[in-house]
Amino acid sequence: MNLLKYIGIIALLLLASLGQAQSFKFAFVSDTHIGNPTAAEDLRRTVSDINGNDSISFAVFTGDITEFGSDEELNLAKQVLNELNKPWYIIAGNHDSNWSESGSNSFRTVFGAETFSFVYNGYLFAATSSGPNMRMGPGQVPRENIVWLDSVLTNMKDPRMPVIYLNHYPQDSSLNNWYDAIDLLKKRNVQLMLHGHGHNNKLFNYDGIPTVMGRSNLRAKAEIGGYNIVTIQDGKASFAERNPVTKAQKPWLEVQLADHQFSTNPGKYHRPSYAVNQVYPTVRKVWEYQADSDVGAGTATAKNLVVATNTNGLIYALDKNTGKRIWSYQTNGKIYSTPAIAKNYVVVGSSDHYIYCLSAKTGKLIWKAAAKKAVLGSPVIEKNKVYIGASDGHFRAMDLKSGKTIWDFGQVNNFVVTRPLLYKGKVYFGSWGNDFYALDAATGTLAWKWSNGSANRMFSPAACYPVAVNNRIFLVAPDRFMTALDAETGKVIWREQKKDVRVRESMGISEDGALVYVKTMDGQLYGISTSSDSMQVSWKSELQLPYELAPSAIVESNGVVYVPSHSGMAAAINRKSGAVRWKYKTSNSLMNPVMPLGKNRVVVSTMDGKVTCLEYISR
Repeated sequence: MNLLKYIGIIALLLLASLGQAQSFKFAFVSDTHIGNPTAAEDLRRTVSDINGNDSISFAVFTGDITEFGSDEELNLAKQVLNELNKPWYIIAGNHDSNWSESGSNSFRTVFGAETFSFVYNGYLFAATSSGPNMRMGPGQVPRENIVWLDSVLTNMKDPRMPVIYLNHYPQDSSLNNWYDAIDLLKKRNVQLMLHGHGHNNKLFNYDGIPTVMGRSNLRAKAEIGGYNIVTIQDGKASFAERNPVTKAQKPWLEVQLADHQFSTNPGKYHRPSYAVNQVYPTVRKVWEYQADSDVGAGTATAKNLVVATNTNGLIYALDKNTGKRIWSYQTNGKIYSTPAIAKNYVVVGSSDHYIYCLSAKTGKLIWKAAAKKAVLGSPVIEKNKVYIGASDGHFRAMDLKSGKTIWDFGQVNNFVVTRPLLYKGKVYFGSWGNDFYALDAATGTLAWKWSNGSANRMFSPAACYPVAVNNRIFLVAPDRFMTALDAETGKVIWREQKKDVRVRESMGISEDGALVYVKTMDGQLYGISTSSDSMQVSWKSELQLPYELAPSAIVESNGVVYVPSHSGMAAAINRKSGAVRWKYKTSNSLMNPVMPLGKNRVVVSTMDGKVTCLEYISR
């Protein structure tokens, strides 16, 4: 045998040996939905099956671990997963975060983190969680997770190591910021992406990257649930659906893994368009502040400051004219509470179980008051009293200057995330327990309670800011009903659901009290009469948005109606004519309520951590 042939054979054997060494299997489990009637048993069966399979090296769980993100559900999931006899890695999905009583804090407390990365047999696995966190809308990878992913990829020892990325959502426009993750991944050797959410096994291709959706672990209408076993071998990823009871295994897909050279040839793929900003030259950006985490609540203003919060637990003040940060105060939990300001006092709830009062001038702590669980509700201040709801079944009235409890109503079913309404001596608010409450503002005693009659918590009148006029309370909810209640008795005046006016949680009231503004899921803006005995449309704007889910409140100021969207665009509407005065897109993420500043300026904030001041020319 000649030397060249011998060397060639040795090289082939070495390559074969290397390929064999890199061969491995792992369990790909998704959408376990603990809280569903069969979910715990389905997950226990899967855990037992993984434990009995010595060929499986580790397991990954790609979100929607629970049904409602409750502490009870998360702890049960952890209890079941602790029985695994091999390494396992986990991220959150929208069900773990959108209805989370802890403000999405318990997931990382129970499981240790909401992201993961590790290297196995020459592959980097990197995973981010996704929301929407505490706010209905399209999915979003939290801003802090994007910052984390950037750090992981930047600090890779071998930049050409193959990468497998995991998230809960499809990596397309159903995830508001899909491109943030993909653009980072394409700087490296990304070869495969995995996700859940759709509850079915399916192959996709996003931006040229092969992507696999895995089935739900739930049995659904079948007798037994299931999961996927993934085999990485010889430059391929093979997928087989596994039945944990019968041990049946059905191969259904094989994906070629390759270095696509995205770093040198990124290609052209769909990205959000900001062309609308060129259509309305009367509006411009004055300043913009970018945080390293989500901004999940609205802003407040006092004198020359704009006060905001974020999910790194920060309360901070920006200069109203420049956007420069003036002061900040750190809490120990994510914040989804919109600040309220009166005199020199800033009041905010945090998911670290505290209500904070800071000096508006300096940001120094004046007092803090403890709750038993996260405080996700937004405060209202009136006559030196703070009114705020929490996740511990309590709604409190507190002294503004001292923080001492004036009264405590402890009979709230489930948790509060909204801003309450004060009207004619009563305080009104909804909860994620299908109930809507009216309390005596002076004593905290229950005046009345109303239920929408649904057995589904997701339909609760919990996320909208209720409004009142003419002795009527108006609210909308995810069940797509609009309701008018008698403010004194809670009796239903009318309650309607219109096929052509699909209201959700976004609403507001006109300055003259004649209309309740509602935004539909079809992207239209209507004015509903506040004096009619039925759901009568009195006004319709020419505004037409795409499919729309943002629950953010609608605000009117000086004859202009400000409408936020779930894709980072604010629209200004003429109150009299319904005509669009201007539109401006600052982001592609969920927008919080727009805050008018006066002098033809507004402040908008979005879930991807941006706080932006816009200025427009009045006509």
